[in-house]
Amino acid sequence: MNIREIINTVLPTRRVKLFAVVAAGVVCGLGAYTVFASRAWSYLSDDPSGCVNCHIMGPYYATWNHSSHSRNATCNDCHVPHQNFAKKWLFKGMDGLRHAAVFTMRGEPQVIQALNGSAEVIMDNCIRCHTQLNTEFVTTGRIDHEMALAGEGKACWDCHRDVPHGGTNSLSSTPNALVPYPKTNTPQWLKDMLTE
Repeated sequence: MNIREIINTVLPTRRVKLFAVVAAGVVCGLGAYTVFASRAWSYLSDDPSGCVNCHIMGPYYATWNHSSHSRNATCNDCHVPHQNFAKKWLFKGMDGLRHAAVFTMRGEPQVIQALNGSAEVIMDNCIRCHTQLNTEFVTTGRIDHEMALAGEGKACWDCHRDVPHGGTNSLSSTPNALVPYPKTNTPQWLKDMLTE
């Protein structure tokens, strides 16, 4: 069977073919608009301002920006694995899709906390960046997240609770922070219609 015969078998009438073309156009158009509206390309960089595409990340950006970590570490330095290229991008993609689903459905909690998988990545990155401190001066670097969960030691944030997001105990903890929120994609005619 050639391609034309397959298409004619799956889409037998002209009306069905027209419907399939229109449906495909709508799906592609909505997909392209979603990529545009969500600024999906900004998540491919290490720029922390990409994280505040979701406005609920504002307090976390503001507290990071005023911490000692902002001089040397971006969000990705702490929140994605660095063992290899594939693991980094797989984790970033899966975590990003989960974030997008939660934020789209308005399911975010008032206080955002890392899930176990994310907490493990964060602790691994604390140890990776602070290897000398962890191995020469304290024994923390000799344990991992699983051992901390089992009570065989402490996680880094058990002692360093306010690093680098000190004082972020709710989404409203930094009400006057200057955060580089992106400009809205809402067209002016729609804003005017909503304010009338």
